[in-house]
Amino acid sequence: MKALVSPLLLLLSGASLTLAFAPFSIWPVALLALGLGIRRVAKAPGNGFKAGWLFGFGWFGAGISWVHVSIADFGGLPLIASVALMALLCGYLALYPALALWINKKYFSVAVWPLTLPLLWFISEWLRSWVLTGFPWLSLGYSQLDSPLLGWFPVIGETGVTALLISLGALLAISQTLPRIVLSSLAVVIAYVSGWVASQHDWVTAHKRYDVAMVQGNIKQSLRWVPEQDVPTMQKYQALTEGLWDNDLIIWPEAAIPKLEYLAQEFILEMDARAAKQNAALITGVVNYNFESDEAWNNLLVLGKEDADAQTGHYRYFHNNRYAKHHLLPVGEFVPFEDFLRPLAPLFDLPMSSFSRGDFVQKNLTANGIHLAPAICFEIAFPRQVMANVHDDTDMIITVSNDAWFGRSHGPAQHLQIARARAAETGRPVIRATNNGITAFIDHKGHITSQLEQFAAGSIEAPVIAMRGMTPYRYFGDFLALCMTFAAFIVGIGLSRKKAK
Repeated sequence: MKALVSPLLLLLSGASLTLAFAPFSIWPVALLALGLGIRRVAKAPGNGFKAGWLFGFGWFGAGISWVHVSIADFGGLPLIASVALMALLCGYLALYPALALWINKKYFSVAVWPLTLPLLWFISEWLRSWVLTGFPWLSLGYSQLDSPLLGWFPVIGETGVTALLISLGALLAISQTLPRIVLSSLAVVIAYVSGWVASQHDWVTAHKRYDVAMVQGNIKQSLRWVPEQDVPTMQKYQALTEGLWDNDLIIWPEAAIPKLEYLAQEFILEMDARAAKQNAALITGVVNYNFESDEAWNNLLVLGKEDADAQTGHYRYFHNNRYAKHHLLPVGEFVPFEDFLRPLAPLFDLPMSSFSRGDFVQKNLTANGIHLAPAICFEIAFPRQVMANVHDDTDMIITVSNDAWFGRSHGPAQHLQIARARAAETGRPVIRATNNGITAFIDHKGHITSQLEQFAAGSIEAPVIAMRGMTPYRYFGDFLALCMTFAAFIVGIGLSRKKAK
């Protein structure tokens, strides 16, 4: 029985991290769970890989349980197969924290873990965001968006806040005597108080106010690509937009137009002319397909006015005021080894699951004179891609999504939380339009200023203040966090060698 206590504590400490993320947002849990998890790894027999993997499996098993909803409800697999796939994904993701903790335990004494583990964690999380196209969901820094550490996001980004959390968690883990407990508590207080102080400073300045509206169609996922539903869906979005034409900009979500762009020309041209006539611009998601090259793109289109002084709409088929999604979701938007996997199950043969990639860096969308850095769905979770598309004259970030895949799980709330981090890092407001929620306005500091009720058709309007200027994180990217973790790592090595003599 005693042999089961440590593995169980590792699983539970990892699983409890879910409470630190949205929709729960009990941010102190992150530090406590990390402290307990790292301490159990330190005490576990062996090299720490198994203990680290158990911690990671609990972390992802509870945190991304919403993936099971999309597999079970839309993947066409029996329950046992969907659970097995979910376990396989979580087991894979758990390899990354296990790797960092294994190397740390193998080469360094517990006393220097607060100095050495942050860099190793930084590297393992970078690998998680890159290998097999990357899945950087539930990175630990996101849990601190409602804590005083929010002030550090414009300086060192979410990745830097994650490294800080790891260092503080390791400090708590090794604190067993009163002096160490006092020292660790002091470090935590300094980190959070300094974050609050940093949050009082504005790194960017207000440029101009725009009136923006978003439409949430709440179309059921099972109906989105049914041909008979094309016209009713487009009519629904058109009807929901009728009272919004006095805004400078109107946003429809990802693939709001459920027909291929070429086949929806009549409707698109109608909306282009209507938006221009109303002195507005409309951005909508649509799928485009090149019949000659057999390429498909998940696009955002700008309709209506391109520039503020324009008198007419500017849309034409394949016009360049558009964005093509770059970071595609495995299985959902492209299928690796598709010749082998597609015949196995409906999960690997979903509608619209064979897209081509847009460029990593694309020009901003221009809508009624507003410059917008776009990100479609999953892309908002990749800070380096978002940062690469935010320029000096970017007014705001636009992200559109269809989270109907995740049902009534906590996936959409986590997705919104990720978007908040991009706002805080770049000093740009984020406008987030989704099919069924959570559609929201986020200011340049990462605070939600207005949002629509989930699972309801409707619209939302709000003023958005475009910003100018540059945060330290936008200027340096992850370089500051890398330098700090590397410097701490070198100090840790020095202390280890000194102690060994």
